[in-house]
Amino acid sequence: MIPGPTPVPETVLKAMGRHPIGHRSGEFQAVVERTTAQLRWLHQTNSDVLVITGSGTAAMEAGIINTLSRGDRVICGDNGKFGERWVKVAHAYGLEVTVIKAEWGKPLDPDAFRNALEADTDKQIRAVILTHSETSTGVINDLETISRHVKAHGTALTIADCVTSLGATNVPMDTWNLDVVASGSQKGYMMPPGLSFVAMSERAWNAYERSDLPKFYLDLGPYRKTAAKNSNPFTPAVNLYFALDAALEMMQEEGLEAIFARHARHRDAAQSAMKAIGLALFAAEGHGSPAITAVAPTGIDAELLRKTVKDRFDILLAGGQDHLKGKVFRVGHLGFVCDRDVLTAVAAIEAVLISLDAHNGRMGAGVSAASSILSKS
Repeated sequence: MIPGPTPVPETVLKAMGRHPIGHRSGEFQAVVERTTAQLRWLHQTNSDVLVITGSGTAAMEAGIINTLSRGDRVICGDNGKFGERWVKVAHAYGLEVTVIKAEWGKPLDPDAFRNALEADTDKQIRAVILTHSETSTGVINDLETISRHVKAHGTALTIADCVTSLGATNVPMDTWNLDVVASGSQKGYMMPPGLSFVAMSERAWNAYERSDLPKFYLDLGPYRKTAAKNSNPFTPAVNLYFALDAALEMMQEEGLEAIFARHARHRDAAQSAMKAIGLALFAAEGHGSPAITAVAPTGIDAELLRKTVKDRFDILLAGGQDHLKGKVFRVGHLGFVCDRDVLTAVAAIEAVLISLDAHNGRMGAGVSAASSILSKS
């Protein structure tokens, strides 16, 4: 029950266990053709969705180096660990970075982006870069509104880390005018780590033509060219493509609306349960991510709670990062997670709190609250 790697369905594991095939073979090209269409469906786009053998960070870095040039002005949103990572990547490539910050646990303010963009009358800002679902804090940012402000600017691109939002909540790339969307296989895709995905709009490809940042393995031009032939410029992770094919087929069978509703229901159940137990949520009210719930217990070390849950029930929860270590624990509920998993995690947390004399509500209140939400499905 962590935000990644997430549980992998048996169907996907079995698909991945096939013997490898030649990545230039017609058989493999058929897999690429299928998954390319499925990826566009998932991203709700007619644009290119390219597959890189690498982690989600590879997709994030590719998004920057393929659309920007040294010295470009960019705005980076920073309200957590992964917002901080965007800032570090941007600085690493010599970009001129303006950071719009929010306190960890709070969402980014769309008006702060609007004000900065409207003040840029010379149209020097080339991109707005942000994280949609901030995994470190359990906060979801208002990507739709921020992207609308970027679109009104006329020049800047929207580059978004959707690593824990894609496949967990609605990310309609074309409708929201998103230019670069980065994601990774070990989250909502229900796969092991190893593949990352970069979706590029036509505006992003136009920016690619002027980009002068160094790139080779992550140069998306060759990926686009070979994808048109159902191939890849380098040796891809063939067996992870088998897994991708199986996972996306499962997702299509469930349907986007059902997937989003399931994740929202699990978020609501987890949040209601924690409140009933007497634990405070870390994310600001109304801004909790459908992918993960961050909890800030008082009077108990969150690391002790995590360790006890793991030792007694073999359930792994995520811890707090950086200054939140020991202060926050996080319950992942994205990907191949069902009602039973959420109920089991809640029951385990509640049982451990009782054993540690740290339960602040009525015994069974957490399970009852979660059950009430889940029964509405």
